[in-house]
Amino acid sequence: MSAPIHILLYVADPMASAGFYERLLGRPPVEAHPTFVGFSLDTGIMLGLWLKANVVPAATAPGGCEVAFEVDGIPALEEKYDAWRAAGVTIIQDLSDMDFGRMFTAVDPDGHRLRVFYPRQPA
Repeated sequence: MSAPIHILLYVADPMASAGFYERLLGRPPVEAHPTFVGFSLDTGIMLGLWLKANVVPAATAPGGCEVAFEVDGIPALEEKYDAWRAAGVTIIQDLSDMDFGRMFTAVDPDGHRLRVFYPRQPA
């Protein structure tokens, strides 16, 4: 089996969600249709925004997904936190220290969690 290459989020309005993610990711989608929008991430993974009403079999859980973004240091984490807050992104967990590192969590318009973190460095 090959490695996973797509993250799919079920959304109410792919084009509206595309605007949200274009602002967060700082890049335009590589594919945009009324029922599906795709973004290429630096890792080679695609982030897909799929119209929830068209998913077969039906998507039954609201939100219910979390996408994690790793950053290169505490200054980058704090910069992203400030930028997302300034852009009006809903933050549901402020900057916090967890077992795995320092992080914050936001949500997209459909309630999917977006966790940004800098992993704890070995001592």
